[in-house]
Amino acid sequence: MQTDSRTPASVADAPKGNWVDLYAPERFRPWLRLSRVDRPIGIWLLLFPCWWGVGLAMIADGAHWSDLWIMLACAVGAFVMRGAGCTWNDITDRDIDAQVARTRSRPIPSGQVSVAGAVAWMVAQSLAGLAILLTLGGAAIVLGIASLALVGIYPFAKRFTWWPQLFLGLAFNWGVLLAWAAHTGNLAPAPVLAWLGGICWTIFYDTIYAHQDIEDDAMIGVKSTARLFGADSPRWIAGFAAAAVVMLAVAVMAAGPMGAGAVLAGAGVLGFAAHLVWQLARFTPDDNASCLRLFRSNRDAGLIPAAALVLAGLF
Repeated sequence: MQTDSRTPASVADAPKGNWVDLYAPERFRPWLRLSRVDRPIGIWLLLFPCWWGVGLAMIADGAHWSDLWIMLACAVGAFVMRGAGCTWNDITDRDIDAQVARTRSRPIPSGQVSVAGAVAWMVAQSLAGLAILLTLGGAAIVLGIASLALVGIYPFAKRFTWWPQLFLGLAFNWGVLLAWAAHTGNLAPAPVLAWLGGICWTIFYDTIYAHQDIEDDAMIGVKSTARLFGADSPRWIAGFAAAAVVMLAVAVMAAGPMGAGAVLAGAGVLGFAAHLVWQLARFTPDDNASCLRLFRSNRDAGLIPAAALVLAGLF
């Protein structure tokens, strides 16, 4: 794997002062940036739906000691597979990224990493993810392998549909199904409903994110829900926020009786709803910095129901 010796101080769309820029050895920085380790929000957004699935399974079937491993495996898996997915995205988008101010400093378009090197890095991360997946049981393994089709399609979605955020949601929330299956060995309505709610949540937050690139996307012909909704974005994303909350609430009810845990689960759903309302009140489509801050705040939005559902499953 060869990298360009001219490693820039940071990537334009990474948080300032992130640990990769400050502390990682310089020779490793392009690879870590390729995996978006300098922007961990994507790891959280991939992980928390997995923990929703664990919590719902615990509510339905009781808590097992193996749930500790499922949660840890999901965390490690989210880290490496998000990295593999971002690497794949950057391989397929390298020509587009080179035309956008926010992304042209990424490792491939800036010449820090070759395409061949990126492919090798993606394979290495995928194999690490496979090793984790193989510990989670047959049903989870089948679901994990099936998710690769969604991951493979997503980078191309913005070329053929105005709804690439939908394809991202299909892939990013698949962990609800996988984690439930790792616990129970099957599927049921509860995780499917939570998956649908997660898809609505992804459309909500990724439309906010896409507003940063709306002008560049229009110039180069890239589609997004931000461009599709335009001035009506606040109304559209409010609808998806409401759908996300309703779907998650129905998923909790479908999981089964909770007893004392019902209060915790309900509080988690209400907290999730409150956070989305908070974001809507601050959403300014033309303010790129604000859009980025709101997008990153979805780490907290996803954590609220994840923590509540897991705790509810212990009662």
